[in-house]
Amino acid sequence: MIRLLLCAALLMLVPLTAARVVAETAPAPAPAPASTSSEPYELVRGLQAVQDGIANGDTAAHGSHIALIRQIGEKFLAADANVWSNPQNGQAVVIYMLSGGAPQLVRKLPRDKINVEGRLFDGALAYVEGRQDEARELLKDVKPRTLPSGLGGQVALVQGALFARSEASLAIERLDDARLLLPGTLVEEAALRREILLVGQAEDFDKFEFLTLAYIRHYRNSIYAGDFWQRFSSGLTQSSIALDERRFSRIGSLLEQIDRTSRLKLYLVIARAAMLRGRMEVTRLAGERALTLSADASAERERAHLFRGASRALTDEYDGGLAELKALDRSKLPERDVPLLNATVQLALDVRKPFASGSAAADKPPATPARLDLASSTAALARSQKQLSELELLTRDRRP
Repeated sequence: MIRLLLCAALLMLVPLTAARVVAETAPAPAPAPASTSSEPYELVRGLQAVQDGIANGDTAAHGSHIALIRQIGEKFLAADANVWSNPQNGQAVVIYMLSGGAPQLVRKLPRDKINVEGRLFDGALAYVEGRQDEARELLKDVKPRTLPSGLGGQVALVQGALFARSEASLAIERLDDARLLLPGTLVEEAALRREILLVGQAEDFDKFEFLTLAYIRHYRNSIYAGDFWQRFSSGLTQSSIALDERRFSRIGSLLEQIDRTSRLKLYLVIARAAMLRGRMEVTRLAGERALTLSADASAERERAHLFRGASRALTDEYDGGLAELKALDRSKLPERDVPLLNATVQLALDVRKPFASGSAAADKPPATPARLDLASSTAALARSQKQLSELELLTRDRRP
């Protein structure tokens, strides 16, 4: 009886299993056909969707979007002139230009039929044609938040680029608008890339950290992530935001997000900048991080020893720091670091001299000279002035 029941159960399973196999091997249903609408604003929406894929790391989208821009331009030229009376289509022309569309193609459209505000159209055209001064004048007073979000975000991004050098605070404000109006898009990704450098130059560390974490959270796989990290590095090293030991651990957390080689380079840049500005604690911290990242007997390892040794010798680890500096392989240091090493060693030796002579003569009162040795005093003063001049020249060196 049990055997019969088992056979019946197996027979019941056969059709189900076969059906499952057929379902698993059958080809997937074809995707729904794309909209055949030729309305310009819908074509531009499709372009924006592809570009948003680029922000998420879609290499196929990156490879095809130039061709898509060209195809959309051809459809614009073939469109009936009456479509441009629709304000959505007029705005789409401006978005198209600011999304990489060819200005020479846009100039072939019936401008008198395009229903869009003149300063927006002319300002966008001036921008993409490289007439920056004219674009600034036309777009300066445009308030992005008063426009539809798709258009306003694009205009705000362009304003951020136009005013980055002349009015950094306005540029930051406009890039904030771009991120607010078009979150989760290539516009927001581009705004983060541009704003990180400006905020770094403004030495606003809290916002610098916020923007970095936002980029990591949403766009770390972006096709343009390399550009973001390059701007991040410039913002970090061309300001003083990395030179405060109280926030060093937070800087370290941000640097953990980038590759080992770039991290090592940045720690060396930070250590050198901190040393030249007299921030010995940051010099030591950055030097120690660089030591853990550098290879044995490498030039980077010698530089890391230079910065850590200098911070020790000029603070509370004199003997160990001086020994570390003297053990350096000078041949592996960059030429610009050799004078820094020489000045540091000489400064450390000069600092210790008075204490050494005073200790040796602690039990013996100094002899009263018949006259002051002005020659030796003048020589010492001249030597000190020379060292100060050398250090002043060194502190002017801000190259990463």
